[in-house]
Amino acid sequence: MLDEWSTNILHHDPMKLYRAKRDASHRSVTSKYNILGFISSGTYGRVYKAQSYGEEGTIHAIKKFKPDKEGDVVAYTGISQSAVREIALNREINHENIVALKEVILEDKSIYMVFEYAEHDFLQVIHHHSQTLRAPISHAVLKSLVYQLINGLLYLHSCHILHRDLKPANILITSKGVIKIGDLGLARLVYEPLQPLFAGDKVVVTIWYRAPELLMGAKHYTKAIDCWAVGCVMAELASLRPIFKGEEAKLDSKKNVPFQRDQLLKIFEVLGTPDEKDWPGVVDMPEYQSMKRLDHFANRLSDWCHSRIRATQGYDLLRQLFIYDPERRLTAKDALQHKWFQEEPKPTWNAFQSVPQHQIPPHRRITQDEAPSMMPAPQNTSHQGHGHIAGGVPFGQSHSKPGSSNSFASQSGGAAYASGGAPPSRKKARLG
Repeated sequence: MLDEWSTNILHHDPMKLYRAKRDASHRSVTSKYNILGFISSGTYGRVYKAQSYGEEGTIHAIKKFKPDKEGDVVAYTGISQSAVREIALNREINHENIVALKEVILEDKSIYMVFEYAEHDFLQVIHHHSQTLRAPISHAVLKSLVYQLINGLLYLHSCHILHRDLKPANILITSKGVIKIGDLGLARLVYEPLQPLFAGDKVVVTIWYRAPELLMGAKHYTKAIDCWAVGCVMAELASLRPIFKGEEAKLDSKKNVPFQRDQLLKIFEVLGTPDEKDWPGVVDMPEYQSMKRLDHFANRLSDWCHSRIRATQGYDLLRQLFIYDPERRLTAKDALQHKWFQEEPKPTWNAFQSVPQHQIPPHRRITQDEAPSMMPAPQNTSHQGHGHIAGGVPFGQSHSKPGSSNSFASQSGGAAYASGGAPPSRKKARLG
């Protein structure tokens, strides 16, 4: 039975009573999760490692979107387009190779996305092999990583979702060796979209992984841009460095997209300069006249693969992912059926299955957050629950400047450098 106050409120302002009861029942982020440490930051906000207070004590990654700023004053201007896309798409999908969104919490005009936690990402694995082990990724591991990546991409494409920002920092790996594609902040539905893909985002895909049709100014593009990015990621796993490491030309003051001369040259130096025979539509591309002024190169992908992939079918898969004409480029569906995956060693659902324990990358280190945040004040106690993580690193002890990581990493693989922004040096991107 309603009390007198509630009855009066219900009579004069029923929504006020509803809001009061809703707010009273609302649980804050910190009442549901114990914040263990800071992972990384970027244009979207900050990411934290957290443990649920439930009986299972499950580990999660919480992505906090920062409010928009107008000058030095934080102003609430609504939910960002990136957050809306990521929430909407993640809530509709479910696949073993896609990072899972557990819940979304709105609190103090901030959005918190709670994701399943993954201990590694491709960028960390690349760094571990290049800097610590100083040895290439084994053929068995390479196959498993690429196979699971394509399997996840095939699911997205079957749901008519274009990822538009595939790169090593956005592709996670659990401790059980399961790949998880993350960061759908730039993803778009391509089945009857409400507006052309180009209209909302003039620049997509981080420069080193950007398909040639995008670099040539295409106003319309397809799922083939994600398949090109997979080729770039596969090549980077094989060589432990980006295959097309170009310098990005920035947007001008009027936000016009410039000709990406250096990035195209890096591609042409490996794959050769395309002509109308290779790419029938190239002559109609907006940047074709600019492209004609570049030096001419022959295709040397076979030579590049000879010392890196060392498998005829592996080279053939990469060759088909790097076909210039997006109409003929290998699709995710056909890539998954490629003969390379049918040869020994065959890919496994645990990418680390053949790796000795001491060669598996260490779990990600967390640090104390230096910015005003949801982090609790540091304690001087030692060995408190998950206060210690892999490697015996005390919680709150920084090993690198927080936010220096450019991987969304142990979360949903967020891009900590803005899509279209110049990727950082490998040293800066180190995740410990």
